[in-house]
Amino acid sequence: MQALLPEGWAPPVGYANGIAVDAGRIVFIAGQVGWDAQQRFHSSEIAPQFDQALQNVLAVLAEAGGAPQHICRITAFCCDKPAYLAARRELGGIWRRHMGTHYPAMSMIFVSDLLDSPGRIELEATAVVPAA
Repeated sequence: MQALLPEGWAPPVGYANGIAVDAGRIVFIAGQVGWDAQQRFHSSEIAPQFDQALQNVLAVLAEAGGAPQHICRITAFCCDKPAYLAARRELGGIWRRHMGTHYPAMSMIFVSDLLDSPGRIELEATAVVPAA
């Protein structure tokens, strides 16, 4: 896996502009919200929901034999931009706890609402697990 940074571009902070992968098993992970395995939310706050949603992404990936470093792309959908911006430092700590310094290609999209209430953030991912 190779992070792509065109010549002359400033390095991005907390994400990659693009990721190139030569081969492997492609895993598409549906949008995961901040609920537990029994679909119960334990918090209405953005940071605990982000933590749980990221854990859910990683649990699905593990089921395919993957690990955090195999994630190539994450798209985040958030319905509370002020709360997201206020929690960025805490979210960064959660990210590093689960993902270390691996930063895939990422997009953050602010939306008016999510399907699963009281969800405030949803993460979907694409990973490439190396061939055995």
